[in-house]
Amino acid sequence: MSAIRRRKTAMERSATDPSTRSPAMAGDPSLGVPPENRGVVLSERGSTDSPPRGKSRGSESKGNRSGASGSPGRLHKQLNLRIARRLDEVAQLLEAQAGNLYRVQAYRRAAETLRRLPRSAAGIVQREGDPGLRRLPGIGESLARSIATLVLTGKLPMLHRLRGESDAGLLLASVPGIGKALAARLHHDLGIETLEELEAAADDGRLRKIAGIGYKRLAAITDSLSARLGRVRPLRAIRKTAEPAVAEILDVDREYREKSASGALRMIAPRRFNPNHEVWLPILHAVRGERHYMSLFSNTAHAHQMGKTRDWVVLYYDGREGERQCTVITSQRGPLIGKRIVRGREVECLDYYRDTESASAPASGDRETEPSLDHAASR
Repeated sequence: MSAIRRRKTAMERSATDPSTRSPAMAGDPSLGVPPENRGVVLSERGSTDSPPRGKSRGSESKGNRSGASGSPGRLHKQLNLRIARRLDEVAQLLEAQAGNLYRVQAYRRAAETLRRLPRSAAGIVQREGDPGLRRLPGIGESLARSIATLVLTGKLPMLHRLRGESDAGLLLASVPGIGKALAARLHHDLGIETLEELEAAADDGRLRKIAGIGYKRLAAITDSLSARLGRVRPLRAIRKTAEPAVAEILDVDREYREKSASGALRMIAPRRFNPNHEVWLPILHAVRGERHYMSLFSNTAHAHQMGKTRDWVVLYYDGREGERQCTVITSQRGPLIGKRIVRGREVECLDYYRDTESASAPASGDRETEPSLDHAASR
């Protein structure tokens, strides 16, 4: 009799404790998705999504554990809906911030495609990568990257920036081998905010110069980034084709600062360094050719410490090769002092201003009234 009771107790425990059951029975949210592709599913604890009306999260979980509700098909559908909700939110925020109407519509079409998709978006990413996503109706290169990022990391940096809650430290700390303290140092010392920038720093040797990053840790970081970003071409080739001309970047910076000064831009309340939830950060969405730009004043700890939150402008741009970013500042020294420059591309900026100066110089002999950039650089 005691043996029967023990067996009954064990059965009752297995019916309520998902840790004692198989993934198929428990409705394991990672079902069908390998560990490296579980981002969206496992990020639900921090999600802003709400369960349907009339259902608490507890009741929803109970429903997922019973019968067919925990089936792979239902789980795939739930995952697709979660991604669709993120894309819908991007569209809503872009529209509210006077973003490009075509881009707003593109995100909404992509969300609708995912809601109707009979397959798992995570499965497509796992088996076919970005090309598989691009074969879906209304999914282009940029949207395919956004969906893949959600599947692989559970986060969409663009969405966090639109919300005004971007935190580069959390994103960098999600890479194996980088804890919160090291992530903060990388963000502060090297200005790294994205995984692509982290990969670039690993490639050009900057990471190796940071104390605490030896060859073994660097190799682990590089391997993890390669898996998450899915590189198929050498990084140097990607950077070479992806970078816009400094003239284009400086033109977007000019537009942002002029419209910000005139009060023509929508403003958001950033979550970081804003205890009173003040709406103060102007945001610009602009297009140059195939690139979509989003520009904001820097709201980093370093910018606040240096008193540059109204000078440093961070530009995010999304071209064919993925999302990149750069920072435009007012130069404080050298031949470019007082001029707007793209940080890290000072030599190109010097050439740009030389060309601009030459093109605007008068044909008469009045050129020596002010020292030229060539003369200043030679001193």
